[in-house]
Amino acid sequence: MTSNVANTEVAQPYAQALLSIAQSKNLTEEFGEDARTLLKLLAENQQLRNFIDNPFISAENKKGLITQILGEGANPYLRNFLLLLVDKRRIFFLDQILKQYLALLRQLNQTVLAEVTSAVELTEEQLQAVKEKVLAITKARQVELETKVDSELIGGVIIKVGSQVIDSSIRGQLRRLSLRLSNS
Repeated sequence: MTSNVANTEVAQPYAQALLSIAQSKNLTEEFGEDARTLLKLLAENQQLRNFIDNPFISAENKKGLITQILGEGANPYLRNFLLLLVDKRRIFFLDQILKQYLALLRQLNQTVLAEVTSAVELTEEQLQAVKEKVLAITKARQVELETKVDSELIGGVIIKVGSQVIDSSIRGQLRRLSLRLSNS
């Protein structure tokens, strides 16, 4: 299996090309939504991922499945891009390409990605409070939240923005308290 660095090196030019197409046709946000949908589909459907990643399945079968998944209403530029990835035997990197595209789109829009892990599903008000906190910390124009639930946190949230981590979970507080007590 190739390393993440190698995957990124292959994915980056394709992501930049997709962004270039999207910008020239004024479709950056539409492609962003499509990328998020495809990433979610790939994450939730292991059979689909296995089918796309399998080098022994013919390009025509992969193209047929992609066309079927996208449906009639799909943007022709995006569909052609995905079919080109099949032709170039780069469809294996689709996940990485889409993630790189979204990173480039966030950079273009001056948006930061905040990964929020909480013990329970957060309400809209709580998500808005997290967004405001991240905006205050980062001075970005917008915040995109990626949420996860981890019941082991007991309560509270962990917010990760880039390399900065804000741990206000009960598990984190207990760990810090334990360290202080052991150092005393």
